[in-house]
Amino acid sequence: MMIWSVLIVLALVLFYRKRIVQKMNYEWHYFSTERKAWFKEKWKNWGEPLLVAAILAFLIRSYVVGPYKIPTGSMRPTFLEGDRIFVDKVTYHFKKPMRGDIIVFKYPLDKKKDFVKRLAGLPGEHLEIRDGKLLVNNEAVLDPPFSEHYYYNREDWKYGREREDIVVPPNSYFVLGDNSAQSSDSRNWGFVPCNNVVGKAFVIWWPVKRVKLVN
Repeated sequence: MMIWSVLIVLALVLFYRKRIVQKMNYEWHYFSTERKAWFKEKWKNWGEPLLVAAILAFLIRSYVVGPYKIPTGSMRPTFLEGDRIFVDKVTYHFKKPMRGDIIVFKYPLDKKKDFVKRLAGLPGEHLEIRDGKLLVNNEAVLDPPFSEHYYYNREDWKYGREREDIVVPPNSYFVLGDNSAQSSDSRNWGFVPCNNVVGKAFVIWWPVKRVKLVN
């Protein structure tokens, strides 16, 4: 792919070589004779649009939609290692996250890291993992995607033990990985403060064969 790109660029350069040389000679003469006007023109035609584009890109990435890469298999089969996703950073400013949402959040033990998990428990709820099923307020969650996954108990994890009544604190969430056997999640390190939530994952945009909206 790279070789073909280089060959195409070389072919275009050869085809337009006369125009390129003429343009370079014109630009050099303009720069040499009217340097101030040359800089002003370049700033207006290139500098200002690029600056505006950079500011817009920064604002969109910071406050509207952000790209993230999936580093591990903790959310298989929903996400695979290497999947690149877009995260909606706007919706949760107008409504609260719901059970089943796939959220991106600042890892409570190291806020420099972003984690991706599925929201399983809301503030004030009682949770339990029993025989592979998630129970909320003593009732099994039978709706997909929770009914499609087997959730494991971990006796060496603080909130992963069998028959344990897990109470989600105020302003916090309990999250689980879809690939429960290979996921370090709230069963291990605890709850996600609401303020740590970055946004909602809504689409896989790369690789091309994996492009799809995310439930």
